Amino acid sequence: MKKIKISPSILSADFSQLGNEIKRLEKAGADMIHVDVMDGHFVPNLTIGPPVIKSLRKYTNLIFDVHLMISPVHKYIKDFSDAGANVITIHPEATENLKESIDLIKSLDKKAGVSLNPDSKIDLITNVLKDIDLVLVMSVYPGFGGQKFMPEVISKIENLQKIKERDSLNFDIEVDGGINFENSKNVINAGANILVSGTTIFKSNNGDIKKNIETLKIN
Repeated sequence: MKKIKISPSILSADFSQLGNEIKRLEKAGADMIHVDVMDGHFVPNLTIGPPVIKSLRKYTNLIFDVHLMISPVHKYIKDFSDAGANVITIHPEATENLKESIDLIKSLDKKAGVSLNPDSKIDLITNVLKDIDLVLVMSVYPGFGGQKFMPEVISKIENLQKIKERDSLNFDIEVDGGINFENSKNVINAGANILVSGTTIFKSNNGDIKKNIETLKIN
């Protein structure tokens, strides 16, 4: 049985208490911390940059799973690496040379991820699947938390899993967007092994994040 990891998105945390929120997530059994970085250009919202990530790094030894929704992304990769990111995920549409950006991430001794928006085809990344550690399938259009899960991405997860098995590849399949107790099982059954969740983890069951993390894993 595959191990399911939960990467809570701090986009739904109390931003005035981010350090303490991260400690709470670690204590509650989170496997990673998902950090959404938005530039107001590639996606219609602004969040945090390298200085904030650097300031949060001292609160935990958990993996910082950093999703860069910024364009052009290549010139900022080193900044996020230096700030303490462990996994750096980028969008193929946000770089002039995807392979070059992946190579840069790997040269910094970080895990490299590539993200697919709901309408982005797997064809965009088939030539780099052997080079990366993670595919992040977006099940909402990136930019805002609290959106509704798009069930049409299930087939994309299934197709990625088929390619992974067919070619004996070793990347994680991570899914982000509207993940809750109702759809998590379908996502896992389709092939995902890392679930990103913000609203469900921080708001469900009166904010019992330990219970919410455990329920997402075994639901």
